[in-house]
Amino acid sequence: MDIVRNIKVPTGNIVVGRGEKGLLEFLSIGDYGRDKNVKADFLGLTRDIAGVPNGDIMPLQEKWVVTISTQYGCSMGCKFCDVPKVGPGINATVTDLRNQVVNALKLHPEVISTKRLNVHFARMGEPTFNRNVIAFAKEMRKVLRPFIGRSLIHPVVSTMLPRRNNNVMEFLNEWTIEVKNELFRGDAGLQFSINSTSGSQREEMFNGKSLSLHEISQIGKALIDPIGRKYALNFALADGYEVDAEKLYALFSPKKFMVKLTPIHATSSCTENSIQTSGGYNDFTPYKDTENRLKAVGFDVIVFVPSYEEDLGMITCGNAVLSGRNPMTEYTDLF
Repeated sequence: MDIVRNIKVPTGNIVVGRGEKGLLEFLSIGDYGRDKNVKADFLGLTRDIAGVPNGDIMPLQEKWVVTISTQYGCSMGCKFCDVPKVGPGINATVTDLRNQVVNALKLHPEVISTKRLNVHFARMGEPTFNRNVIAFAKEMRKVLRPFIGRSLIHPVVSTMLPRRNNNVMEFLNEWTIEVKNELFRGDAGLQFSINSTSGSQREEMFNGKSLSLHEISQIGKALIDPIGRKYALNFALADGYEVDAEKLYALFSPKKFMVKLTPIHATSSCTENSIQTSGGYNDFTPYKDTENRLKAVGFDVIVFVPSYEEDLGMITCGNAVLSGRNPMTEYTDLF
């Protein structure tokens, strides 16, 4: 893979490489550490997050995050995401997936092992359309061993549950049974992008292309019980979005699912469509009542808040420099 752009932002790198079908975008980033940007009572992280200050990341030897594209662009058309501006969702090949992670690791040849490498299939594209994601996950340890030895690898699939994917259940069964539970013995993740419990709001935000909440709940009931961390229901909270804890409890079992709350990210599409989380980067108020209601019905809840600099640096979900934007924080084009 030829690298055509490497952008250094405060927490890592945004990289554009030439894949087998065009340009792909991937990230190599560090993490502030969950003591700074995560509240999760069930993990013993109990203080409210009143903003996350910009700061130094953990050493990559402690935690390294690589986020890769599963498609060239995306056809979902979600109203909060800039990736559809790049073009339609054409599946990346296994070689494309492999090369993105390998080239991300090559950015830091001095790091020969890490306590945790998170590989997120979440930059561009809807991963459940692409069975190559599963094929690559199955070979990932072998492919990455020359770079990080036998370090812990934690792959994560984030999906919007597309309505027009007749193979979504087959994909999710193979991911949960063969990848998460068997091959990685629980050290793999699955996240459903939900954002609202209102059917009409979800139809609008997902451009009518995501399954209904009832249909998603039927998928959730059919999935095998997870080993390790529960499956995540992700809510990017935005002003006016409904999160009805009782409705969610009636559809999803807290024994199988946890809930993750984040702010909606500051993409061009969010600005164009007037979608925002007021105060979400400097105040715990937008999360507090929702978190308490979800905990009251039995859900484990993670509140994850990036720093505002991370959002401006375009490393958060829904962003893509291939959409025509550049980071709005300090950055350097290395080449």
